[in-house]
Amino acid sequence: MRIGIPVEAKDNELRVALTADGAHHLVRAGHEVLVQAGAGAGSSISDADYAAAGATVVEDPATVWRESQIVCKVKEPLPQEYPYLRDDLVLFTYLHLAADRACTQALLDAGTTAIAYETVRLPDGSLPLLAPMSEVAGRLAPQVGAYYLLRPAGGTGVLMGGVPGTRPAKVVIIGGGTAGRNAAQTAVGMRADVSVIDLSAATLREIDTELGPAVRTVISTAASIEREVLSADLVIGAVLVPGARTPRLVSNELVSRMQPGSVLVDIAVDQGGCFEDTRPTTHTNPVYPVHQSIFYAVANMPGAVPVTSTQALTNATLPYLTLLASAQATQPAAATATTAADAVAQLLLREPALAAGLMTQGGRLVSAEVAQAHGMSHGMPAGPA
Repeated sequence: MRIGIPVEAKDNELRVALTADGAHHLVRAGHEVLVQAGAGAGSSISDADYAAAGATVVEDPATVWRESQIVCKVKEPLPQEYPYLRDDLVLFTYLHLAADRACTQALLDAGTTAIAYETVRLPDGSLPLLAPMSEVAGRLAPQVGAYYLLRPAGGTGVLMGGVPGTRPAKVVIIGGGTAGRNAAQTAVGMRADVSVIDLSAATLREIDTELGPAVRTVISTAASIEREVLSADLVIGAVLVPGARTPRLVSNELVSRMQPGSVLVDIAVDQGGCFEDTRPTTHTNPVYPVHQSIFYAVANMPGAVPVTSTQALTNATLPYLTLLASAQATQPAAATATTAADAVAQLLLREPALAAGLMTQGGRLVSAEVAQAHGMSHGMPAGPA
């Protein structure tokens, strides 16, 4: 198959969907890789690196989208990319459609087969393609929070770890999954006073076993969230309901009672955010005030460290991308599949982990969670036409 890697269109999104080593792997497997010129620059991968790996470097995004059977991206298509969508195209990327009706509708209108990294799921329930970026975002969140706690940035003026004779910053992490656990690890390393709130006693037990008395674990209730948030310098929202819109757990009224200069970092912004006043921001304009607090809600946080993020993402996605690209080659001679979308539809019947990532196919919305978020109807995936 021919796999396309365009330049990301999102503000300051410097990640790229495939490293040069990943391109080399696909080329050696007999596939063609088209890379838009400059796609890897932000991740310190040059066009010459891709060419040396056997990829073809093309100048414009239209050629990448038009000539490719599979387009592999980092982030969801933006409106300027919607015209490139079509019914014989397979799109493999982070989509987070439960918080993006416009993109959902564009994929449906085009009939595109869209597979979301964030809901590819193994039999044990783990999310192998979401995990690496959750790790990055989790580890970034305390660093971001520490910066905005500085008084010149508008914060409370509290040092995360304090010094002898002073108190450290109180950090409250809502959600103990991959992002929350990594946030806790980093905040503990910065010597902050850390609390983790989660609904699952088993999750909190695991965090307690790992981090011990350095972290206070709290079962999630409305009362416990209110109590912890009101005394916090930094709140990190790390709640995840796979594929669905994130519940809003911190209200505007609660924020109005927080201490002036407190900072709220919403890692869950891609899925709608877990604070009532969350709205997506960019690396160019990352924060905004709510009452006397500071909200940070950059929808592509890992894009701030693209060298690390691109490598980690490719490590996770390459086996699945290879599987998708090989779908056409594994069709029997008498198969009726004539396009990549048809071949991938057959593959998904045999690969439940990938099938869990299927969002749209042939104009049909497959995800029940996305349908519920937008009040739309959904149906089971169809086989090839």
